[in-house]
Amino acid sequence: MLKINNLHVKLEEEDKVILKGLTLHVPAGEVHAIMGPNGSGKSTLSYVLSGKGGYTVTAGSATLEGADLLEMEPEHRAAAGLFLAFQYPVEIPGVGNMTFLRTAVNAQRKTRGEPEMSAGEFLKVVRDKAKTLKIDAEMMKRPVNVGFSGGEKKRNEILQMAMLEPKMCILDETDSGLDVDAMKLVSDGVNALRAPGRSFLVITHYQRLLDHIKPDVVHIMADGRIIRTGGPELALEVEQNGYADILAQVQ
Repeated sequence: MLKINNLHVKLEEEDKVILKGLTLHVPAGEVHAIMGPNGSGKSTLSYVLSGKGGYTVTAGSATLEGADLLEMEPEHRAAAGLFLAFQYPVEIPGVGNMTFLRTAVNAQRKTRGEPEMSAGEFLKVVRDKAKTLKIDAEMMKRPVNVGFSGGEKKRNEILQMAMLEPKMCILDETDSGLDVDAMKLVSDGVNALRAPGRSFLVITHYQRLLDHIKPDVVHIMADGRIIRTGGPELALEVEQNGYADILAQVQ
């Protein structure tokens, strides 16, 4: 599904190298978690994969089902099946949630050469999916994320993900700012989307999210590269002992 090989990336503004030979493979149907100390490059990885500006790839490759992600414009990466859930979802004043969702869904369908979803079909599907995330009709009428609580913003993003049905879902610290109830609701929404043809890359600081979204593989990232890979027990080790011992082993 997602294959990253020897990826080197620098931040253009500061001419600072952030990713230093990162290699990662997420097979179809698997959930991989990335943990690591602040400044290790976790969010940079998500931004580079999604096509955010301000970064220069100096070496390496990143492909999604064999297609070169780094050569695509951001909208084509999305149409190819890549989805990024932000740590801090942006507000879009003046654009209603329903309008935004239907436009996004049909834009992707058009790019892939598929028929657009009719208004009636869209309403039926979105109401069904919103109900499972406890997103009411009033919330759907509001401008995208405007005045939403942290939990509402994250639930709204999971709804977007459910509607777009991506192949590769990247969750960048989606547990940030969530209370226990909101985290469970968001996690349930993610778990409902797990499927043989869909993969997840979950970036998080905390084991608590991984109590709800069970990963197949856990990677530890530091100084711009993956330094250790293991099963779910690796996240528990980090929770109990921190990163010091793991970092010491690779120095």
